[in-house]
Amino acid sequence: MNVIDLIRSRESIRSFDPERPVSQDVLMQIAEAGRLAPSAANLQPWRFIFASSCDALQAVRSTYPRTWFADAPHVLIVVGNKDAAWKRQDGYNSLETDLAIAMDHMILAATNFGVATCWVGNFDYEQLRNILQLSENEIVYALTPLGYPKTDFEAKAKKTRKSLDQIVKFI
Repeated sequence: MNVIDLIRSRESIRSFDPERPVSQDVLMQIAEAGRLAPSAANLQPWRFIFASSCDALQAVRSTYPRTWFADAPHVLIVVGNKDAAWKRQDGYNSLETDLAIAMDHMILAATNFGVATCWVGNFDYEQLRNILQLSENEIVYALTPLGYPKTDFEAKAKKTRKSLDQIVKFI
């Protein structure tokens, strides 16, 4: 599959098969996609945390208590270090941009392996920070469940997107 077809096929899945974990090899390849992501000044101000044990999953799931979320056999949490990210002279910190790129790379890699994802930003931030015992300079950027979709899962209607002529301008 070429990259454009891969991007077209990616969607947010909210129906996971809890009995079908993702192999360690595939999880590591997903992490590798994040590791290879570009970052400002190549500082790579990130950590990728995979919750897979029963205790870790229970704790992480408590920060986003949704039924569908509880079925995923893994949760990927993207954490960034504010002090390790590149800063522009005007004070702009590239951390969130760097983390978004890494997260997107990992979500696309997961899609390539048939692993379902759903980018989640609406979680109890402070509770998750405490669970992960993050330092003061670290933030939780986002998380995604990882797992194979249930076999009875039906795809949603096609996403609507603006046409290229609505968003592209050549000057």
